[in-house]
Amino acid sequence: MSTMNASSTAAETGRGQLRRPDGSPVRVLVVDDEATLTELLSMALRYEGWDVRGAGDGLTAVRLAREFRPDAVVLDIMLPDIDGLEVLRRIHAEAPDIPVLFLTAKDAVEDRIAGLTAGGDDYVSKPFSLEEVVARLRALMRRSGRGSARADALLVVGDLTLDEDSREVSRSGDAITLTATEFELLRYLMRNPRRVLSKAQILDRVWHYDFGGQSNVVELYISYLRKKIDAGRTPMIHTLRGAGYALRPAE
Repeated sequence: MSTMNASSTAAETGRGQLRRPDGSPVRVLVVDDEATLTELLSMALRYEGWDVRGAGDGLTAVRLAREFRPDAVVLDIMLPDIDGLEVLRRIHAEAPDIPVLFLTAKDAVEDRIAGLTAGGDDYVSKPFSLEEVVARLRALMRRSGRGSARADALLVVGDLTLDEDSREVSRSGDAITLTATEFELLRYLMRNPRRVLSKAQILDRVWHYDFGGQSNVVELYISYLRKKIDAGRTPMIHTLRGAGYALRPAE
């Protein structure tokens, strides 16, 4: 799995939906002893423009919660030292209003019940989709008053608009229906208008890992987008051979 450059990520995701009252990005602590899963979740949340820290065990999570002061916690119940329920208890002892989203095993009904009974706010079962985790966290932070929607959640390039909050897309006022992956690809293009984005960059930001020699998945989804965005209109999605793709306002 490739990693994201922190400085470029901050620049490219500055239009995240939720902000703290002081205007800074919301903070999320991700706790899971599977390093790969923690990294994947962290990258997806940073893509939203959020400030993210990760921990691989319970005691580190408690320390980071005290130092980092997160607005929400994604917490696995099964940890190598103290379990997630004990982590929750210790975090809430100092900050009782921090919302917690538990990660549970697919069939572990007792874990879900225990987590919610102990004060957890919600849960997702493994395996889960990144979109689901992001959506659950947004809802938790809004309900708790820890994140507010920004006015600039609306991306506009020429006559093309994308609402990051409602996930609605339109061109010249005509609604366009996109799949989840098409939406993420278009959002990345619209966050970087006129900029040439390579296939490797798109794979890293939209799919969060490298397909190796199978970069034709980018070509495939670009073709899907063109059929929905550019069909019958002046093209906005341009191919620069050997370099990548760019989204530009229709001339």
